[in-house]
Amino acid sequence: MEKVANGRLTVIGFNNFKTGNVVGNHVVFRNAQKGDAEFILDLRLDRELGKYLSRTSSELSEQIAWLENCARDNTQIYFIIEDKHGERFGTVRIYDPNGDSFCWGSWILKKERPSGFALESALMVYRFALNLGFRTSHFDVRKENRKVWQFHKWFGAMRVGEAEDDYLYEISFEAIEKAIEKYRDYLPHGIEVTNA
Repeated sequence: MEKVANGRLTVIGFNNFKTGNVVGNHVVFRNAQKGDAEFILDLRLDRELGKYLSRTSSELSEQIAWLENCARDNTQIYFIIEDKHGERFGTVRIYDPNGDSFCWGSWILKKERPSGFALESALMVYRFALNLGFRTSHFDVRKENRKVWQFHKWFGAMRVGEAEDDYLYEISFEAIEKAIEKYRDYLPHGIEVTNA
C-alpha cells in the first residue's frame, strides 16, 4: 500500500499481507490455504450458515481452485478466523479496494464459536483496514439477513441503497473509530500483524 500526497490511498494490493497473521485479543486471522478448502466448504454448504451466501459448488476441487486464484489476486485477502490455539471457527474476506474504502464479507462463524468472536473479528477487520490506510468501508448484506444488517447498524453503518437481493451499506471513518472505542474491551491492545 502507498499513500499519495493528498493522503488518499493508492492501492497496490494485499500481497504483502498474504503470509502474515492478524492477532487480536482472542482471535487470529491467518491467510486461507488450500488445506482449508474442506473446512470452508463445510461452512458455506451448511444449511443455516450458508443461507444468505452466494451459491457455492460442492466440488472440493473448485474450492481449491478458487483459493489458489484468491492467493494470486492482489485485490483481496481471505482469512481463516481461529483462536490462539489454531482451532478454526470461520472466515472473512477483505476485497474491492476503491480509493480509501474497502469491502468486506464472506464473514462466516461456526455456531459453536467462543463468546465475543463475532464482535472481536469485526473490530479486527476495521483495525487492520485502518492500519493499511483505509478510512471507510462499503459492503452489502442480503435483505433477509436481518441479524447481520442490524449488527452493522450497531457499528454505525448507514444504508445507502439497495439491489434486488441486498441492502448496500457504508461506514464512515468517524463511525469506525467510535465503534472501536465503544467496544474497546473486546480488543483492548489493538491488533498485531505478524510476518508481513
